Amino acid sequence: QVQLVESGGGLVQPGGSLTLSCAGSGRTFGNYAMGWYRQSPGKEREFVATIGWDGVSTYYADSVKGRFTISRDNAKNTVYLQMSDLRPEDTAVYYCAAGRLLPIKVLSTVSSAQTWGQGTQVTVSL
Repeated sequence: QVQLVESGGGLVQPGGSLTLSCAGSGRTFGNYAMGWYRQSPGKEREFVATIGWDGVSTYYADSVKGRFTISRDNAKNTVYLQMSDLRPEDTAVYYCAAGRLLPIKVLSTVSSAQTWGQGTQVTVSL
């Protein structure tokens, strides 16, 4: 089973950009669809974006479409989330997750994710 570690979070001003990384372990990383999710205090964890095993198919939440880009490098066992035009409402702990052989729209359902990272905090504020 793949293990995941996120990095790249931090404090950024509104309108700024940030790129998150999620490093996976194991030889079968390429068999997993990957996703990014986020959770704000007092709110449920929500879907942000998912990407297929081959890095071609992607799926985004409406709230981030056009501002965030998910990508992956299977040679490095890493998935990325490039975030631009950040807004205060993007403030959250961001998690990556994996779903072995899952379609990307299925993985957009939080409960379908099979393995989670520990999360990285993103704060958008002046």
